[in-house]
Amino acid sequence: MVTTPDPPAGRTTASAESATGSEGYATGLGNRQVQMIAMGGAIGVGLFLGAGGLLEKMGPGLVLSYLVCGIAAFFVLRALGELVLHRPVAGSFVEYSREFIGPWAGFATGWMYWINWVGSGVAEITAAGIYIGKWFPEFPQWLTALISLAVLLVVNLLSVRLFGELEFWFSAIKVLAILGFLAVGLWLVLTGAEVGGTTAGVHNLFAHGGFFPMGLPIVLMSLQGVIFAYASTEMVGIAAGETKDPAKVMPRAINSVIWRIAVFYVGSVLLLLMVLPWTAYSGGQSPFVTVFSSIGIPWAGDLMNFVVLTAALSSCNSGLYSTGRILRSLSQRGEAPAFTERMNAQRAPYGAVLFTGLVFLLGVALNYALPKQAFEIATSVASLGVIATWMALLYSQVRFRRRAQRGEVRRPSFRMPGSPYSNWVVMGFLALVVVLAAFSEDIAARWSAFAVPPLIVAIAIGWWAVNRSKAGERE
Repeated sequence: MVTTPDPPAGRTTASAESATGSEGYATGLGNRQVQMIAMGGAIGVGLFLGAGGLLEKMGPGLVLSYLVCGIAAFFVLRALGELVLHRPVAGSFVEYSREFIGPWAGFATGWMYWINWVGSGVAEITAAGIYIGKWFPEFPQWLTALISLAVLLVVNLLSVRLFGELEFWFSAIKVLAILGFLAVGLWLVLTGAEVGGTTAGVHNLFAHGGFFPMGLPIVLMSLQGVIFAYASTEMVGIAAGETKDPAKVMPRAINSVIWRIAVFYVGSVLLLLMVLPWTAYSGGQSPFVTVFSSIGIPWAGDLMNFVVLTAALSSCNSGLYSTGRILRSLSQRGEAPAFTERMNAQRAPYGAVLFTGLVFLLGVALNYALPKQAFEIATSVASLGVIATWMALLYSQVRFRRRAQRGEVRRPSFRMPGSPYSNWVVMGFLALVVVLAAFSEDIAARWSAFAVPPLIVAIAIGWWAVNRSKAGERE
């Protein structure tokens, strides 16, 4: 039997009708799994692999980038939390955009988030190929990507409970690995240990060209890559629709994700820079693997390589989960292919999951044709989608707040701090990130910035086609 959770304070009867039960999903996720789903989506290749390339380009200034983008992610999550407590729904921010901005915004947000996860998923399976390449250099990167995709498709099509359990253990491995690195890194720094022929210490932040060795403009123009690292923290909102007690679980999950991400991301990058000089890192290897391979323990690098491999699979697993729910939400309104609305006996949206999986095959082809550039291309595409999603979330909360002021809805006690001023500041920052990317030395980032106008045109044409189709059906 499908059960529907009691509506939280502030939710109307009409909103209740859109809750989980009426959408056909099973409420199989508890607090433990929801927190790990959010962590699993967030702690992926953006940190475990992407940080290596960013360190190589920016140097110690990367810490500042992670700190600023982390603050933006905090406000986005709090805006999402307020909307989730108003109405927990599997369609998440697509439905909030539709309700508080307009139907066109729901359509645009849904497809931009799908683009985000297509890019992210391709980046994750690309990373899996790179990690396997450490052990089996002759094994084709594209074949690893294909095998990874096939396994995760099966998991997502079986049941939400199986997905939740697998994601819990995937994420637990990542969290333990990060905690282990923080402990080891802190010990190396405090003891001034010799690591890879150099001495660990705070001096590494300044001794190799200063804190901004490549210049502050490089740091600013590379913010888009850091935003990608924080992408998927918003996944906690999608899980709300399949959560047993969202009014109780979601505030805890969101608050815990915020502080853990801050410690894990900013703390990890800071320690990476103090353990080894920034010149020791590169985009071709996880910086965590670089550190553990340099401490003189033969198996340490291989163990960390296994951890970052599970991290990549975990994030891709989360991506297939989230896009399945978003596409089905669009399809129910005639804004995505009808096939993507279908559910299987386990109440998993198999049509939407398979649709996304088929598009992921383009990522496999990208790994075959451009194995060296595949990761950068994928992350640049993904960052556009997540920036659009975050801006939609922030503006939806602004509109929700206005309705509450008019007495049309009641705001929950879990609220966005500093709203509406904080919303506008963060939205302005996100817009600036896209503009700065147009001046980046990274070809993929620059290309993604110039792709914004064509994307807007494509979405506008898609919305026009959807409305035309609906008008034809009415006639």
